[in-house]
Amino acid sequence: MQKEVRIPINGVNLEGSLAIPETPKGIVIFSHGSGSSRRSPRNNFVAKVLFDADIATLLFDLLTEEEDEIYETRFNIPLLTERLKIATKWITEQKETGKMKIGYFGASTGAASALQAAAALGDQIKAVVSRGGRPDMAMQYLSDVKSPTLLIVGGWDEPVINMNQAALVQLNCEKKMEIVPEATHLFEEDGKIEEAAKLAKEWFTKYLK
Repeated sequence: MQKEVRIPINGVNLEGSLAIPETPKGIVIFSHGSGSSRRSPRNNFVAKVLFDADIATLLFDLLTEEEDEIYETRFNIPLLTERLKIATKWITEQKETGKMKIGYFGASTGAASALQAAAALGDQIKAVVSRGGRPDMAMQYLSDVKSPTLLIVGGWDEPVINMNQAALVQLNCEKKMEIVPEATHLFEEDGKIEEAAKLAKEWFTKYLK
């Protein structure tokens, strides 16, 4: 089942795309990076890989179109975190998804909101995957994350490698960092988003079972 949804959050309706396979193992909620949306081709590629592995997915816009035009709002991690938490509660209240185990997939700055939300929600979030993420933007919350966390970074994304290595030290949960060789920040090189998606699929398959 695939359908467009509207998630009411603090007076605004955020658009989303919900996909549920016939026998879902769990659901992964995507938190995209600044300037991106639920239509991100790379996140949609990852979502398709997860769907084919019997994992439901929710991609949604954390900001309205008007809000996304404001540069500062794109980097308002507390706002994005709060909306991600409310969207998570919405998932638990839906008939089709209410009993599913939940994971987060965060890209770029979206990884910061995913990790901050996971820290707040504790055992409710069964796994977190960050792709080219900025976990350093949630550094003060990392020690509270209980969810098994995978950090995926491109081998040619040196500043972000350093940020992720620093974040890895702060995490007290089950954790792992994977460097995809010859990939830049957006994993645009041939075959690199496929490698990242495979790593994410394996992590979620392990922890959402």
